[in-house]
Amino acid sequence: MAEKIIFIDRDGVINVDMMGDYVKSWEEFRFEKGAVEGLKKLCDAGYQIVLISNQAGIGDGAFPESALWDIQKKMLAELAKGGVAIKASYYCLHGKEAGCACRKPQIGLFEQAAREHVFDRGATYFIGDKATDVEAGKRFGLKTFFVRTGHGRADEPKLRGNLKPDQSADNLLEAAKALTA
Repeated sequence: MAEKIIFIDRDGVINVDMMGDYVKSWEEFRFEKGAVEGLKKLCDAGYQIVLISNQAGIGDGAFPESALWDIQKKMLAELAKGGVAIKASYYCLHGKEAGCACRKPQIGLFEQAAREHVFDRGATYFIGDKATDVEAGKRFGLKTFFVRTGHGRADEPKLRGNLKPDQSADNLLEAAKALTA
């Protein structure tokens, strides 16, 4: 039976993106305004949340992989306090120039998720803040929801033609409200 899954990017959607740098430690991690509330709304509506995130800072040597897992553990604990469960997380750990199959806009992370979860691509959304998120979601046959946090406002002019998202909102909370209305 198909799961009711929603894919969500991390940096710039769930947490504040360190524009021009990476979130390298828990001390640098800050939730986007309304993000926890939006995630809770999605959970309450029966969505299974799956994170899909590029973490090029590891492959590019800006921070160690252990820092990512420390942030992940603490983020999940904070979200749990707010009644939010994350079903799964898929991270590309390669550098920006690695040419891997998993760095968005490539779809390797989605393919990995599809091997582990059953869902209807045509009824499943990917929420992201970059044109590459919209591109990846569309390549994989998902519906796309673009948010204007993180890189969103800068990337929004790129969203034309084949890169036009199915829906847009100012932030994750507004996207969650639209998806659960």
